Amino acid sequence: MSFIHYKFSSKLEYKTVTFSGLHISLTELKTQIMTKERLKSRHCDLQITDAQTLEEYLDDEVHIPRHSSVIVRRAPIGGVIPAGKTFIVDRSETAVMESFRPMDSSPMSLAQLTKVLFNVFTSLCITTVKCL
Repeated sequence: MSFIHYKFSSKLEYKTVTFSGLHISLTELKTQIMTKERLKSRHCDLQITDAQTLEEYLDDEVHIPRHSSVIVRRAPIGGVIPAGKTFIVDRSETAVMESFRPMDSSPMSLAQLTKVLFNVFTSLCITTVKCL
């Protein structure tokens, strides 16, 4: 009997798949691992990487020699779906400081300064809420 040691990348201990012969195809190895781990082939695919060389096996017909050790990762069938929208907010110091500058070189009154600060604070709060 021949065997291949495998472990999921998040686990510490190796498990074993047994087969007869000198090697096993990648497709057969994936099938045996999915059966042993009770995974559904319609939900995910397996990425198999050689544990010593860290080379990922990509061709389904490649033969993996007996007594090898591999690392397994689950991957969604359709690829990774983006979680949501990404907002890019300019929070650089120059962008904030420009909003404090008066239109001309005359000094601001306390009422004008309060109004500008309130507008900046409100826009930052709204931006933060949108990002959450």
